[in-house]
Amino acid sequence: MSLRQTIARLALVATAGFVLASCQSGSKNAPTPSGKSASLLAMEQVAIAAHKCWIASKDAAFKPYQMANELNSFTGTPRFLLVPAKHYGAKPLLVVQAQGNSSRVDVFGPLMAEPLGARISSDIARWWAGNPACGAAA
Repeated sequence: MSLRQTIARLALVATAGFVLASCQSGSKNAPTPSGKSASLLAMEQVAIAAHKCWIASKDAAFKPYQMANELNSFTGTPRFLLVPAKHYGAKPLLVVQAQGNSSRVDVFGPLMAEPLGARISSDIARWWAGNPACGAAA
């Protein structure tokens, strides 16, 4: 076998190796699961929008409240609470949570019976659906 044939075969083997390697590396570039439950993913999306639209924006309707974030729950129930602004340890006035592997978000608490409840429901539904826009003030 000549030197030229040997080089050609080595080039062919190297090319085949690169082709196989590129096929295998494609799976490494695929998105990997975050390890987060469906409930945590849903609650992160809703909590970020709620903080941005209700708290950080200094929305007058939510000025009497502060947000207590409990997304890092080991119970499988990530949630956030709205509590009185001056009494952080007080009983929650609003609870927004999801459980386990469900992305369904539950909303309850005394604020839901107030006029603000309709706005809270529509905001949460919009954010849960993936639209992070802040709604018009009620």
